[in-house]
Amino acid sequence: MQKGTLVVLLAGILGAVGVAAGPQPANSLDPLKVCPDTHKLLFENRLVRVIESKVPAGTTEPRHRHPHGITVYLADYAVEATTFPDNKVTRSLRTFGTVSWSDAVVHEVKNIGKANSHAIRIELK
Repeated sequence: MQKGTLVVLLAGILGAVGVAAGPQPANSLDPLKVCPDTHKLLFENRLVRVIESKVPAGTTEPRHRHPHGITVYLADYAVEATTFPDNKVTRSLRTFGTVSWSDAVVHEVKNIGKANSHAIRIELK
């Protein structure tokens, strides 16, 4: 399946799931504000927001917030994430073509591998 088709399909599914959810307030930890060099808005409507993230190897994204959503990984890379307020540190490998669900989170993420990261995040509103 092509990347564009996959993103549109996932956005539609999440949009249908998120119909009952209310809007989220704007916040200072929005990744589009905190990480403008690595995060780009691809699509937004009243139900979902789709963000593309590309983080160079060795780079740390500052603390930012994500609501519930799905992430589609478009590269193989390794990350170390610190969540707040618990300061829990986890390491994980991201694999091209995989998809993951995550609950709302405030975190700081470092690309600890040798490859640049690339992901599409579909966030519920």
